Amino acid sequence: MAQIIRHNPEAVHAPSSGYSMGLELSQHRRLLFVSGQVPENSDGSVPEGFEAQCEQAWHNVIAVLAAAGLGVEHLVKINTFLTDKSQVMPNRAIRRKMLQGHEPASTVMIAETVDSKWLLEIEAIAAE
Repeated sequence: MAQIIRHNPEAVHAPSSGYSMGLELSQHRRLLFVSGQVPENSDGSVPEGFEAQCEQAWHNVIAVLAAAGLGVEHLVKINTFLTDKSQVMPNRAIRRKMLQGHEPASTVMIAETVDSKWLLEIEAIAAE
């Protein structure tokens, strides 16, 4: 398994919640790039409301990780694209719950999704 070293230097503003400023990988055997996961169930349906959509997008990320024999502890970078600034706090809470104390590097942006029914999209990089 990759050795993951967190870098949160005192010269940089401390992370506000649940992520690291930088992660260094050494001795990794492989990298997995997870394409942007949208909040669709396997049947193509989209849950109602931001929280349900956020959880679904995370379940999709976790399913891709599991298909590669990996888990959330292997995540080294997450990019989350929200559609509204009001989603920032609920997103943080759900991310913390899904990551179970793991704190990968993270970026959150406000953007427009390809389909207006999707309220977010999450992409990730994992290492072993």
